[in-house]
Amino acid sequence: MNGPAQSPDDGYERPGGQARIPGPRGAADDLDPGHAPRPLPLPLPLPAEPTPPPSPPPSHAVLKSLLGAWALAACSAEETRAVEDHLTECAPCAEEALRLRDAVGLLHPEETLDLKPLLRSRVLEDCLGKRPARIPVPVWASPYDTETARLDALLQDFGDSEWHTPVRLKWFEEERSRSQRTTVAGVIGHLMTVDGLIATALGLDDPLGSDAPPGGPTVRTEYFWGASAYPTTRQVREPWREQGHTLVRTVSFAGRGVAELAVDYGGFALPLGDAFLERAFECWVHAWDIADAVDYPYEPPSGPHLHGMIDLAARLLPGALAQRRRAGLAAPARGLVAAGAPGRTLHLEIEGAGGGGWDIALDSPAAKPSPERTVAEIALDGIEFCQLAAGHISPEDVAAGQHGDREAIRDVLFAAASLSRL
Repeated sequence: MNGPAQSPDDGYERPGGQARIPGPRGAADDLDPGHAPRPLPLPLPLPAEPTPPPSPPPSHAVLKSLLGAWALAACSAEETRAVEDHLTECAPCAEEALRLRDAVGLLHPEETLDLKPLLRSRVLEDCLGKRPARIPVPVWASPYDTETARLDALLQDFGDSEWHTPVRLKWFEEERSRSQRTTVAGVIGHLMTVDGLIATALGLDDPLGSDAPPGGPTVRTEYFWGASAYPTTRQVREPWREQGHTLVRTVSFAGRGVAELAVDYGGFALPLGDAFLERAFECWVHAWDIADAVDYPYEPPSGPHLHGMIDLAARLLPGALAQRRRAGLAAPARGLVAAGAPGRTLHLEIEGAGGGGWDIALDSPAAKPSPERTVAEIALDGIEFCQLAAGHISPEDVAAGQHGDREAIRDVLFAAASLSRL
């Protein structure tokens, strides 16, 4: 019997003896691997470009000519690197570079980051000239407004470490210098509690509260420092600054007559206008103490404001002299005169910004100073006089030009120092 015919694809042999590898028709592996297509050859890498030779360094003459531009920081980065490499090898050029850098320093002196004292006044004056304030700040309150703003600007960037920096407050009492150690935060607390005397005189809240002790600045400050078992921190800044704003705002709305309102300081009283000047003076002095403690420069007040502070101290000198005489600390009066009559006089000449001339009655606060009866003269720098009145320097150490009655000169210098207190 004959079986079914076989298809050529069903066999195991191909023409030419090629064996078929089973798999799907048309697949790439249908053929013997030995007869697979050859892969294309990989492209050969391109030859590397030749590295250019390094450029020769600039000559000595070229580098020397660049020293001026280098000192002014006007060279490119490559020129700067070449010049500085050359300076490590060439001593004459290094010396010349130092001289040029020093010269550039003279052309561009370093300036303090503090704003100039008059800048704030000029800006306000320009603004008020274009649009006057509806409620202006009284002239006698302007120094306090300015000095509190300057101190607040100094405190603005203080961290916790600066707020706890030790500060030594100085004053003159019982014929010798005294001091009290506190911190920056403690100084601001001291300013706030004494400013509270003005607040209570204006009918405002006392920062010490209802339990505030009766008395003057020293009693109030010691009460504030001892009221808490914990040291004063930076949290005191906000109530101090808010109280200052409130004081200035209150007297601005109160009108002119408020300047004569009496402010009780415990052992004496001052008209409100003079009390604001006194607070401005103390704010500046203690800002100076703080700046010195943190090693930061601090400028004195502007000339007109400094003049007002010096004028207040000069007007207080006859009363301070009389108080020292009653305590047996000054020479007795040479001759008593009726109130308003001319008496012995000392002429005080203050030099520098804020300076001027003042005639001081020697024998009685009620006597009228008289140039014809001048028995002594003192010449002092304005800043040094303020340091004396703040108790920061001793009367014996003050560098004063003196002429005339030595006893009167000594009494007035010691009376100026006795104006200070904690």
